[in-house]
Amino acid sequence: MKLSNCIVLSLIVLTSTAALGQERPMRPEAPILIKASGEMDACGANGIVKGLDPHGDGFLAVKSAPHIRSLRIDKLYNGETVYLCNQQGDWYGIVYSKDRRDCNVSTPWQKTLPYTGPCRSGWAHKRWIELYAG
Repeated sequence: MKLSNCIVLSLIVLTSTAALGQERPMRPEAPILIKASGEMDACGANGIVKGLDPHGDGFLAVKSAPHIRSLRIDKLYNGETVYLCNQQGDWYGIVYSKDRRDCNVSTPWQKTLPYTGPCRSGWAHKRWIELYAG
């Protein structure tokens, strides 16, 4: 197959999956490191997105790395829940699901590894996340 045909075919496939809402979530540039936890849950705390101004942006930006200038990879809204797995300064390393699936961080991990799924992950400013017992 010619290169131009491959490019056109790739664009059609990418456009089709995006239109169906099947695009893969972006992985963070600074991965969320899930630490070996012995007998404790891998991500020991839960949080809820709270305090966003509905007359402002209305969303919490999930960033690729723990700083304001990093790429936004997703959005969260008031009431959405997250697992708090890391903290760097004012930023939480979070794992979350848009469809309430099990993210595999509520159980112990035997090895320290970057989070790769099945849920989404990224960095969010702690100002907009309230801790709660889960």
